[in-house]
Amino acid sequence: MLQFLLLLIIVSPIIASLCVMFKQQGYKWWEAIISPWNLWILIKITNKSWWWILLLCIPFINFFVLMLLFVELSVGFKRNAIWEYFAAAVLPFIYFPYLIFINKEVYTQPKDLPIFKKGVARDWFDTIIFSVFAATIVRMFFFENYTIPTSSMEKSMLIGDFVYVSKLAYGARMPQTPIAFPLVHHTLPLTKNTKSYVDAVQLNYRRFFQRNTVQRGDVVVFNFPVGDTVSTHYQSAADYYALVREHGRERIWNDRLSFGEIIVRPVDKRENFVKRCVAAAGDTLQIINQQIFINGILQECPKNTQFNYQILPNPFVIPKTRWRDIGVSNEDLDMLYSYGYVPLTNEMRDKAKLFPDVEQIRSVIFPADEFDARIFPHNENFPWNTDNFGPLYIPKQGRTIEISIENLPLYHRIITTYEGNSLDIQNDEIFINGEPAHTYTFKMDYYWVMGDNRHNSADSRFWGFVPEDHVVGQPKFTWLSLDKDKGWFQGKIRWYRMFRTVK
Repeated sequence: MLQFLLLLIIVSPIIASLCVMFKQQGYKWWEAIISPWNLWILIKITNKSWWWILLLCIPFINFFVLMLLFVELSVGFKRNAIWEYFAAAVLPFIYFPYLIFINKEVYTQPKDLPIFKKGVARDWFDTIIFSVFAATIVRMFFFENYTIPTSSMEKSMLIGDFVYVSKLAYGARMPQTPIAFPLVHHTLPLTKNTKSYVDAVQLNYRRFFQRNTVQRGDVVVFNFPVGDTVSTHYQSAADYYALVREHGRERIWNDRLSFGEIIVRPVDKRENFVKRCVAAAGDTLQIINQQIFINGILQECPKNTQFNYQILPNPFVIPKTRWRDIGVSNEDLDMLYSYGYVPLTNEMRDKAKLFPDVEQIRSVIFPADEFDARIFPHNENFPWNTDNFGPLYIPKQGRTIEISIENLPLYHRIITTYEGNSLDIQNDEIFINGEPAHTYTFKMDYYWVMGDNRHNSADSRFWGFVPEDHVVGQPKFTWLSLDKDKGWFQGKIRWYRMFRTVK
């Protein structure tokens, strides 16, 4: 209701202004009220091509096209200052009533306007503004470049890979926060914690041009599901809920020296993560001794999957150069020398077995029923760990499951946070939206994602499901790759990864 009233307050002055302007241009005043006919007349009055009406039919893009039309109207009123363009685009509900009802100005069609000469500075400014506008639209709906910052997907994706991510792979997602500083994510440039967006205006989740959904085996970019609440000191390095479990909520909120401020972020402004989908909506997942089973069927690991191995008897006698030769990064070597184990692919493991100083390479596997409190759902009734987990049903839109006090920890966050229901427990009975509930029907599809570097990935095993409205897109190829362990004259650019597809 509030959004409707706000829309009415914004739209009514614009429509009233168009009624007067249409009458001045020889149209009926009431034609300004009929949509989309009023838009067609607006295109004719501003002397734009017929295909602009097609752009006005594309959701969200039509918002920016309408802003451009308002700027063209400002030109027709012989208002060409930059601040006047801004007022026409951003504050039309104030600007046009001011021109028409207070100043009594009359619109002049483009063919009758005097030539407006721009200076060099103004010409450059307009060009930059248009370029930023175009880049923002492309970044928002079509594709974006990402840098891989961590080793969670090695060796499929390496630290320092610059990847092209298609946002059309699963359909273009409507931004939840449409009013934002262009070409940045959640924080303004040159600041640490200043928001780059206005969260007073938020749109509901929608996708357009959706032809595919996330499938098992897809590498997916998504917004961090538990990144809705953030410690500004840790950001995504440690999720807020893990910090609360470790330190307690009171300390997290009161100890600003250690944790910074606690802030809330909408879905599209949460950190971007990249992992591999190992279970899609409707699947039942189980991990037994590191092996993934979907619906009871053993799944083949991706070729570059890494697991941790213990090197016996003594890894310290093996020169670093040997490890580097088989593809072990300096970061992984630090882990080897600190903890005695190192992540290896099957191919790297077989090469390491040939080292003369290696007697045995032992797989590191956490035994079944060894409870790890860091692992989802963080409940002793589910004694799971990274190597032995489940079985767990991955929710599918429209599917109904039975819920109970026993299995509620698995789906509590879905019911409340992701799907917006209230949930209470009274006398061991579950109430959803004030009504007793023994079943629940899911409103969205969910996915289970894991890193290919299985023991060094903070993934669904730690924080749970990825909702479909958090899915950003799919990495398509690596267009540049820089090895952080090497200098520019030591092979920093990984030429062999250039324009390599992500699999």
